[in-house]
Amino acid sequence: MRRFSQDCCDMRGMLGFLILFLLSKEKMHGQALADEIARRKGERPSPGTIYPALRSLREAGFISEEKEGRTIVYGLTPRGEGALKIAKRRFTRTFLGIYP
Repeated sequence: MRRFSQDCCDMRGMLGFLILFLLSKEKMHGQALADEIARRKGERPSPGTIYPALRSLREAGFISEEKEGRTIVYGLTPRGEGALKIAKRRFTRTFLGIYP
């Protein structure tokens, strides 16, 4: 089952959205992403959660990866930047006004 539409990340669980958002700030490796997600959510994603999400985002063309020694560093592609813009609009439309 494909988890992404043509131009936007999957918003279920919002992990893809959060990864794109974090990578829009700086390139990161998988462990750094997991650390930052844990800091923000209070819960660390397992490798069995984060790496399949990264693979799906890469396969959709939203992120790139480059090797730095034995570490793989992920970054946002231009297509990923567009997907993040769409995801931000959807997030805002969905959640704006929930909290007074």
